[in-house]
Amino acid sequence: MKAYFKLMMLCFSFILLHSCQDKEKQQSVEINTSEEIKEAAKETPDIADQHFIDGMTGKIWHNYLEIKMALTNADADEVQDVAQSMIASFSAERAEMKAIAQQMSETEDLEEQRELFAAFTEKAGPMFEDALSGGTIYKKFCPMAFDNKGAYWYADIEEINNPYFGDKMPDCGSVEKTIKK
Repeated sequence: MKAYFKLMMLCFSFILLHSCQDKEKQQSVEINTSEEIKEAAKETPDIADQHFIDGMTGKIWHNYLEIKMALTNADADEVQDVAQSMIASFSAERAEMKAIAQQMSETEDLEEQRELFAAFTEKAGPMFEDALSGGTIYKKFCPMAFDNKGAYWYADIEEINNPYFGDKMPDCGSVEKTIKK
C-alpha cells in the first residue's frame, strides 16, 4: 500500500511540476482601458464599423471599401475580384450601380477602374449617406483627380488614402463631409 501511495504522490508531483512550466506560453487576459481601445481603433484603418438600415447597403459598403483599398494599392486584379462579388449584392432597383460594378469586374485597366469607381461613388454616395444608421462615414474629395476635374470617394476613417493616385499621391484630398448617425 505504501508503494502505491508513493507512486501516486510521485505522479501527482510530476503533473504539478509539469503544469507549472512554460508559463510564458500560457494565455493571458489583457484588459484595455477605453482610451486604449479608442486609440487602437484610430490606428486600424478601413475596418467597417458602420451600420446601415439594410443588409444590401452594408454588403455594398464593405465591398466598396475593399475596392477603394485595392485602387489605393494599385491592385487591378483585386478590384476585379471584389467588383465581381459585389454584383450579387444589388437589388433590382440598383441596376445602374450593378452595371458599373460589372464594368469594373471586366476591365484590367487600373485607370478605367478608377474612372468607374468615381462614377460608382456618384451613384452610391447618396445611398450610403441615407442608409447609415450608426457610425461615421467620410465623404472625401481629390481636386487633382482626372486632370484636375476632381473626384469624390467615401471612407470609414478620416485619414486620407487616395484611391485615384495610389502610392503616387496617397495624401492628396480632404474630408468634405462627415456623416454621423
